Amino acid sequence: MPAPVPALAAAGPRSADDAASTTAVIHDACGARPARLSRMPLCRIGLVLHARGREAANLGGIRAQTERPASIVIPAVSLTAFIVEDSPVILENLVSTLQELAEIDVVGTSADESTAVRWLENDPAHGADLIIVDVFLRSGSGLGVLQAASRLGVKGRRVVLTNYATADMRRRCQALGADRVFDKSHELDDLISYCIDLSQPS
Repeated sequence: MPAPVPALAAAGPRSADDAASTTAVIHDACGARPARLSRMPLCRIGLVLHARGREAANLGGIRAQTERPASIVIPAVSLTAFIVEDSPVILENLVSTLQELAEIDVVGTSADESTAVRWLENDPAHGADLIIVDVFLRSGSGLGVLQAASRLGVKGRRVVLTNYATADMRRRCQALGADRVFDKSHELDDLISYCIDLSQPS
């Protein structure tokens, strides 16, 4: 499998406020530093408990006992992901979040359509379990990446993460083979939950 493609400088239609807002949501949902339980958002608590398979969880030194006995541990399935995102800030936070909460290994990234398509073409096994694509990229479009994934027979789940998740855009993405479409502004928790579910044994 080829080495991950470095993320390129962000450009395109989104504003700095968009990236800052998205980053803030990511940190709210799954910040890297543990917080006291009384100050932790409910979505963070739920995601951590879910990610640990409802085992006993240690949140900032406070142990929370869940329904599953501590002696029973169901290991997560190791999954890989390829991410097409042109914002370095969003990409960095998304990678760390997937690794921390869903135990997903990000094996490649790209900031534009042509680099993403080359990565898919040069990956002999098309082996990424999950492809996460933004619609508006540094150059080209995430829609082109979805088309290429269909043409190449990529077997991984295809997910779109965008600020422009209108009803029409959702239909277009699904017509091009997207399994799910998530809105960056208010569906990041749903994306992480979806990824966690994928990593759990069936």
